[in-house]
Amino acid sequence: RVVGLMAQPRNEAANENNEGANVFVHAEIFSGSWNAYMAALTSLDTLYDLGCGDGRIVIGAAARGARAVGIDIDPGLIARCQENARLAGCADSVEFRVGNFFQVDLSQATVVTLYLLTSVNRALRSRLLALQPGTRLISHSFDMDDWLPDRMVTVACKQLYLWTVP
Repeated sequence: RVVGLMAQPRNEAANENNEGANVFVHAEIFSGSWNAYMAALTSLDTLYDLGCGDGRIVIGAAARGARAVGIDIDPGLIARCQENARLAGCADSVEFRVGNFFQVDLSQATVVTLYLLTSVNRALRSRLLALQPGTRLISHSFDMDDWLPDRMVTVACKQLYLWTVP
């Protein structure tokens, strides 16, 4: 199982309690160039974060005026997301759902963020390509094999990939 953005102190082992079951990313990775992508969000956008972790991407999108939805299979993480949104003062403008992102309806998304292994991205690809033309897809670290991104940016030695649904 891959979990999206997580808040962990830099010196903590990412897999300390999960024995390698989860992939974690620190918030610093999403600063800088990530914010440039986020700045493209408008109040007309609806962002879906698949594997939303602690909800930072969703909360950040809401702060920029976008409607934002986080999906995670872990109810504990969703509870954490809801608390983080409450603390950020945006609980009324975000939505967090316990769910399997292979089954959730993404048809309202104009932006989808992913921090999932290439094999998972590949498994989602047909669903992502079925989204409305112009929908932006942003993946941290993992590509989609032969579907070349429109743009790649390196942040803190990690790749961010951007695709636009044709």
